[in-house]
Amino acid sequence: MRGLSPLEVRLVAALDARQSAMAQTVVDWAEINSGSRNLPGLALMADRISALVAPISDQIGILPPAEVKTLSDTGDEILVPHGNIVAASKRPALTRRIILTGHMDTVFGLDDAFQQCRMLADGTLNGPGTADMKGGLLVMIEALTALEAEGALDEIGWDIVINGDEEVASLGSAHILREVAQRCQIGLTFEPSMTPEGTLASARRGSGNFIAHVTGRSAHAGRNPEDGRNAIVAAADFALQLAALGRQIDGLSVNVARVSGGGPNNVVPDSASLSWNMRPVDGLAQARAEAGIATALAMVQAEHEVSIKISGHFARPPKPFDARHQALFGLVKMAGEDLGQTIDWRPSGGVCDGNNIAAQGVAVVDTMGVRGGAIHTDKEFLLLPSLSERAALAALTMSRLAEGRLEGAWQRAEMQHG
Repeated sequence: MRGLSPLEVRLVAALDARQSAMAQTVVDWAEINSGSRNLPGLALMADRISALVAPISDQIGILPPAEVKTLSDTGDEILVPHGNIVAASKRPALTRRIILTGHMDTVFGLDDAFQQCRMLADGTLNGPGTADMKGGLLVMIEALTALEAEGALDEIGWDIVINGDEEVASLGSAHILREVAQRCQIGLTFEPSMTPEGTLASARRGSGNFIAHVTGRSAHAGRNPEDGRNAIVAAADFALQLAALGRQIDGLSVNVARVSGGGPNNVVPDSASLSWNMRPVDGLAQARAEAGIATALAMVQAEHEVSIKISGHFARPPKPFDARHQALFGLVKMAGEDLGQTIDWRPSGGVCDGNNIAAQGVAVVDTMGVRGGAIHTDKEFLLLPSLSERAALAALTMSRLAEGRLEGAWQRAEMQHG
């Protein structure tokens, strides 16, 4: 390690000393099932997280999610359960602020076979949510704990938002992310790195998830099919038109994920549902996609004489990689170099809460968590040495942010482009 101040040397040593404890806590947390729909498991995780965050916070609370509705396969509007949110704040009166975020939910439900951790070779831990992102939550909390013990952040405030619905688009927590981000200038999100080597995600596409229900008219398929309005055919036509938008609009990908409905072969089906995902590369592609959905909807309803209800929206706006982001990434890269870590970045088609934070004008690095891989599968793994390693990276980054190094870089960039 090179270029470290005496304070930074102490921070690194303190976090290295916490490596064993962090590894044990990751196992404990990973073996608590906190799938996005498992509200009791999420509540237990919220309690465990709060117990670690409370001693270093000035304010902390467990907040309820917003009410979220969607469409059932029969076209009825239904409520969808979401987990609570842990929100904490330090030095709330200060206007220079960092928002730190993470999620406690995983993609592994109670009925999933993947529930336990096991050690593999060379310090690799296989377990549900170890990388995505219970390891990242610990990196965040341990880094803050070490910084507060040293008084290294006395000139800057921070806010934590840890939600229980990130894996299902943060629909219940988006309002809290938005409100907190609006009072901050810088964001750090502790999603796992993009590669086991530690690569960060720079620009991200946006994402929208949608469900549509088609209502047609039932009839006998033999006696009077002309009286029917086939909801399955209309849904299929709608799906094809949606998929075509991915070819017609630059920077847009479309995935029609499910079509369902129908019944006996001798009945014209009067009900069908479909769901799809769209990922725009920028705001223009998103706007064109929204217009394309509206056009396809009108055409299908008119041509097939059906009615269609749609639920969903672009919950994750595209995340840019502008000059302000580049300066923040440069600060992280320099901290990594001083720690002997190689930090690089590349664009990603994946999305996370970093998208939502950046949409509020906040410069954010959203892959500050552990090194690992195979997330969302039963092969998910965490490289255990990266717990203290990435905690040190976060600690140095935040310490240098508190010193005002980023504001200086922003001012220089503005002068060069002015």
